[in-house]
Amino acid sequence: MIATASTPQRDVLRIEKLEAWYGESHVLHGMSFSLQRGEVVALLGRNGSGRTTTLRAIMGLIERRKGAISIGGKNTISLAPHQIARIGVGYCPEERDIFASLSCEENLMLPPKQSGSGMTVEEIYELLPNLAERKRTPGTRLSGGEQQMLAIARILRTGAHLLLLDEISEGLAPVIVDRLFDLVVELRRRGYTILLVEQNKHFAGPLADRFLVVEHGQIAMRLTADELDAQSDFVDRRLGV
Repeated sequence: MIATASTPQRDVLRIEKLEAWYGESHVLHGMSFSLQRGEVVALLGRNGSGRTTTLRAIMGLIERRKGAISIGGKNTISLAPHQIARIGVGYCPEERDIFASLSCEENLMLPPKQSGSGMTVEEIYELLPNLAERKRTPGTRLSGGEQQMLAIARILRTGAHLLLLDEISEGLAPVIVDRLFDLVVELRRRGYTILLVEQNKHFAGPLADRFLVVEHGQIAMRLTADELDAQSDFVDRRLGV
């Protein structure tokens, strides 16, 4: 169905005046933004600016938070993480959380499917042939890039269509970064909605539809791809590049 003036497109994710705390530390200070279906939006910022905290708050992994979080029109601010996963949200943390004692395929099969729309193992291996080649390899023997691919593959199998991806290019060899870039391009082509936390502007730049620069737990700048290019030097100074 094509959205018209009389049938506005519903936001997949809408955040309004979101605040969050770790203990007594007030980290988010009124974050407000939205994502529409099929969009890739990048949160740019320095370490400690609040980008990862934003993903964790969306996923319900921060106990003390207030404001409004709506996913597919459903208010989720009071839901537990497993309930949020069941409505189609997948979170890929920077730590990857690969189980060392399990094989690549056992890691892949570990999270339960949350809907019938998740990718099959065969589809994942076609998309990420490296994992097919390493399916019997223990988690301890996977490279950093293979672990990152596996972490993303796990949430694709669950049926999630809103993906929260945290620093997926961090610390990886350029050839692996290129493969992850191609993966995000393909997921976007397939209609996934992606919120991407990145400090690497050069990785996120060609991928995202919009860019939100985060400083001190709030949105400091909102940029389109053209505006990011035009204000590249200024953005670099804000990111500390």
